[in-house]
Amino acid sequence: MQVINDLLGYKNLKIYQDTDMFNFSLDSVLLPNFITINKNTQKILDIGTGNAPIPIILSTKTKASIIGVEIQKEVYELAQKSIEINNLENQIKIINADINTIEKDFQINSFDIITCNPPFFEISKNSNLNNNDYKTIARHEVKLNLNDICKIAKKLLKNDGVLGIVHRPERLADILIEMRTNNIEPKKIRFVHPRANENANIVLVEGILNGNKGIKIIPPLISHESNGDYTEEIQKYFKVE
Repeated sequence: MQVINDLLGYKNLKIYQDTDMFNFSLDSVLLPNFITINKNTQKILDIGTGNAPIPIILSTKTKASIIGVEIQKEVYELAQKSIEINNLENQIKIINADINTIEKDFQINSFDIITCNPPFFEISKNSNLNNNDYKTIARHEVKLNLNDICKIAKKLLKNDGVLGIVHRPERLADILIEMRTNNIEPKKIRFVHPRANENANIVLVEGILNGNKGIKIIPPLISHESNGDYTEEIQKYFKVE
């Protein structure tokens, strides 16, 4: 069932969701608030954009042109509706395609930033795949994996362009290996903990194409207070200046 929701705490921003599909989560709020954007940023690509939470949040932070690519037609249609209801058609373009085939249609070395909230789980004989195809594609690397993302970023990013990924901490080694294999130097990492006394359950990683060596581990982010409320820092992410 399709519903229109407020985009978390963002004022005047709406998003279309479908209760039968994989809805966006806090991950999609964390990444656009983590990625480095500057005044010279002109073009951004969001891979696996879903119903477009990352492009919509990015639009509150930059005037850059944003392209979101989503492989699933029904999810793409939700994204397109979300862009239209927020009157963002002049800034955000959503494409319904497989990024692994459409990337050849983009100009090489043309993007300043690429973001991705990818499927978290590798496929193996023991994988517990969801009967819902939407959720399977969103959660498991059946259509897109870390190697795909980094290869595409290597081709499409400008020199010194930024790749930002939100993932699970247990995949951090894989992320760093794939980045370096594709000449993307990991530069910034932040761990996100559900509560102050709990292990991290999210990691944010930023790499720079052909960047110099040197990783900055920035202070951890705690997402929830002990009573379950969002922490003050998370709440700030929901406020548009």
